[in-house]
Amino acid sequence: MAPRVVFVGLASDFGCQVQITNMEDHLLDVLGTIDLVYWQLASSGHMPDAYDVAVIEGAVTTDEHEALLKRVRETAAVVVAIGACAVLGGIPALAGTGDLEQRFATVYGAGAPVARGRRAPAPVESVISVDYHVPGCPIDPAEFVRVLNRAVRGLADRPAEDPLCALCKTNENLCLLDSGQPCLGLITRTGCGAICVSRGRACTGCRGLSPVANLAAARVVFADKGLDPARIDQALSIYNSYGEAAR
Repeated sequence: MAPRVVFVGLASDFGCQVQITNMEDHLLDVLGTIDLVYWQLASSGHMPDAYDVAVIEGAVTTDEHEALLKRVRETAAVVVAIGACAVLGGIPALAGTGDLEQRFATVYGAGAPVARGRRAPAPVESVISVDYHVPGCPIDPAEFVRVLNRAVRGLADRPAEDPLCALCKTNENLCLLDSGQPCLGLITRTGCGAICVSRGRACTGCRGLSPVANLAAARVVFADKGLDPARIDQALSIYNSYGEAAR
């Protein structure tokens, strides 16, 4: 029997789920190995009571999200978090830096009837354990296919660990630090194919910190390149304001 899979969306722009629909030929290959019983983006039905694999996009921003995730964890044998919002807290987590209630008042007006049970945005793993991770903003469809195949087959999660700079050297990219761009490739987890840097755009860390990242050394490199080391923290805040980088 093919594993029953559900796709669940929390707080995000649904960009990662849209990215999956752009998989073209790969999408049919994946659908042939699973029983897709619920996809929030593409279905008007209700999530079933029984399923094997839950793919989750988006950050946790409400008590309702927390309750949903706990039900998902009790039901699914495997949980896969996709995208920077689900894996890191991502851009939604920026709202959690500072006075959350004041942010709501600024946007909606003091005393406006906004959603109850709101909480500071956080990654999925702040509420439940996650078995597989597909970082990025948005995700790389090919990486999602690889991870989902590992999940379905019961193979271990093996996210890339090296910093992105290693791949840039292989691709013979010019170092953007030399042109004054605050690139985070020297501390960001690789695995994206260096798609931004290869197109002349500085890495902003949407895949999170590499487990072997050396922030102190990165600040020294920035200073040696004539860049303010504080720009590392400014750039990291875009996607990493919740996690270790913010601390």
